[in-house]
Amino acid sequence: MRHAHTQIYKQRIYSSKPGILHRAYQRRSLANLQPAQLSGEVVMHTTSVRLEGRTALVTGGDRGVGKGIALELARAGCRVAINYRSAADLAQQTIAEIQALGVDAFAVQGDVGVASDVHAIMDATISRFGRLHILVNNAGTQTWKPLLEVTEQEWDRVIQTNLKGCFLCTQAAAIHMKEHGNGSIINIGSGCNKLPFPNLVPYTASKGGVEMLTKVAAVELGPLGIRVNCVAPGAIEIERTRLENAGYAEAWGSITPLGRVGLPVDVGRAVVFLASSESSFISGQTIWVDGGVFTQATWPYRREREDELAADTKQVSAGIPT
Repeated sequence: MRHAHTQIYKQRIYSSKPGILHRAYQRRSLANLQPAQLSGEVVMHTTSVRLEGRTALVTGGDRGVGKGIALELARAGCRVAINYRSAADLAQQTIAEIQALGVDAFAVQGDVGVASDVHAIMDATISRFGRLHILVNNAGTQTWKPLLEVTEQEWDRVIQTNLKGCFLCTQAAAIHMKEHGNGSIINIGSGCNKLPFPNLVPYTASKGGVEMLTKVAAVELGPLGIRVNCVAPGAIEIERTRLENAGYAEAWGSITPLGRVGLPVDVGRAVVFLASSESSFISGQTIWVDGGVFTQATWPYRREREDELAADTKQVSAGIPT
């Protein structure tokens, strides 16, 4: 059976430039391929972790990475509340996809950066499901400008959504979770949890804050039975990144050690793990779902080393001792 949303087609290619051993991947959704084209490497995504009887709230779950997280939670059997701020149509599409899996789900509107909205979101979720086991703080926004051009309004908007929203939702969820003696909160970070991103000053500051909020929340909420962790994605191909850069997958895949960009399902599976009892002794941690891209150092001699490797490979192929 062919499930287009859970498969990746990958074709390995090497640079045609002499002396350069360069790896990349051409990646296309299987939904756009004909059966005759499915001769490349196909990866099936399934989850063995089960979350039946659990409930989750995913903020910003109407699209992109948030949608991927919500779908993976649903595939694990978890009932899901999808929070959205303005795109009601996208939220309903996500709900329809979850319900098609035979899982209960509903959408709730609200701005995570406004305390009264957060309380309403929590009340609606608990009213629908009875309780909340899992919170995923995914909602986020960004402003693409150099530091000297960022306005106070732009700074406030990003910090309010990304950092204040994470705090407000964490606080509201934890107040409910402590009554039951357990819960799992997963914050969605970024590569700029630890590295500065150019022209993303408020975003970088907010995600650095999310990193430390995760740690302090884990320490304070641990005695209440509540675990708090962070998932920090690398380059993830979604609708927005494809629109921003048609060559996004090729550009980032070429510098990622695992040779490809990520998909929302990659992030979703990490979230499912951290939400489950399989990670019951893990708290205060950041899990990097980035293919190793933000682990590697900037290395000035990388090109020369690639030349050496390519030369060695050519000599071995020719039967020349090295």
